[in-house]
Amino acid sequence: MRDLRVSVTDRCNFRCPYCMPAEIYGEAYEFLPREDILTFEELTRLIGIFAELGITKLRITGGEPLLRNDLPQLLGMLKAIDGIDDMTLTTNGYLLSQFAQPLKDAGLNRITVSLDSLDDEVFKAMNGRGFTTERVLKAIQSASEVGLSPLKINCVVQKDVNDHTIVDLARHFKGTGHIVRYIEYMDVGNRNGWRSEHVVPADEIIARIDAEMALEPVESNYHGEVATRYRYKDGSGEIGVIASVTKPFCGDCTRVRLSTDGKIFTCLFASEGTSLMDPMRSGATDNELRQLLTGIWTVRSDRYSEERAASPNEPGAPRKIEMYQIGG
Repeated sequence: MRDLRVSVTDRCNFRCPYCMPAEIYGEAYEFLPREDILTFEELTRLIGIFAELGITKLRITGGEPLLRNDLPQLLGMLKAIDGIDDMTLTTNGYLLSQFAQPLKDAGLNRITVSLDSLDDEVFKAMNGRGFTTERVLKAIQSASEVGLSPLKINCVVQKDVNDHTIVDLARHFKGTGHIVRYIEYMDVGNRNGWRSEHVVPADEIIARIDAEMALEPVESNYHGEVATRYRYKDGSGEIGVIASVTKPFCGDCTRVRLSTDGKIFTCLFASEGTSLMDPMRSGATDNELRQLLTGIWTVRSDRYSEERAASPNEPGAPRKIEMYQIGG
């Protein structure tokens, strides 16, 4: 257990079809009420316990985390926790320009921005709101200017949706110091209609980019890194691919997830979590919470991606937690 991903809100201003399709998450959809969301003080307490158990990397997610009120204040509280060496955040970038400096001042080290295509028409369809790329690209520049680096750009690749734009995305950021990471389309949640034929394999993604801009593999930065790294042979930067469908990495997983409502999940594809909020609000001591976490982590047996690889067209049972609730 080294990497903790914390969802600070289940709300989002995008409606990406692979995560929160608009036909389901419409205006009438009821998200969590305030009283069912972990407070800043509760988050700080729990993350402190996680740090005592080995967590060194902290990623803030959502939903869209920048929708959480006073987020820089929370980051300042979390940055003060002993043992947290690296604190980063994943965002769709739409609100990032106004938050870049406050986030940096609060202690955020790095940032990841989701950007599935540079083609405006493709991007409009994939964000489900008709937003163009202009605001996101300006936000990436703002984040870079305040020193939130190395900055990573995440692109979920879907066959016949945005796969024809992946080379353009790589070319745009080549030489900028930013790292584009291509993510195989996954069957997250239960509502995105995933099928294996919708997946563009990582090897094909790399082959397409390599045909235009020569690549070579690079060693991982650390044990358990989910992205396979490649650098441009001319020395102008690197990209990564996350091949959780075609090349599962369950055996090396060091990630644990904390949902908006205070449940711990040991896998992105888990069907159930264990509440930490309930015992904490019922008076559990730090030691009791520590023992609960240890018991959950040491007996985990999640290997969903490996099981999916064995039966690629039967991913649906049992039901899985929705991605926006645990941050991807």
